[in-house]
Amino acid sequence: MSEYQQYLAERDKIDFYIQKGYRIHQVKEHLNGATVEFVHPNGNVSETVLIGNANARKYFSSLLIKQNRA
Repeated sequence: MSEYQQYLAERDKIDFYIQKGYRIHQVKEHLNGATVEFVHPNGNVSETVLIGNANARKYFSSLLIKQNRA
């Protein structure tokens, strides 16, 4: 898989949870990338996604900043 296709796949995962109303709750950076935990505000439902692509990490970082400003 090309770097760009990996970015698109990871971005789509992030967008899927954001569109369903999930919010970014926790981010853990490690050698393989970042683990992002999403939590749904209507319950105790959480999902975890591994983001390895640098551009996808920049993408969720911008969403996190936007989320914290709102």
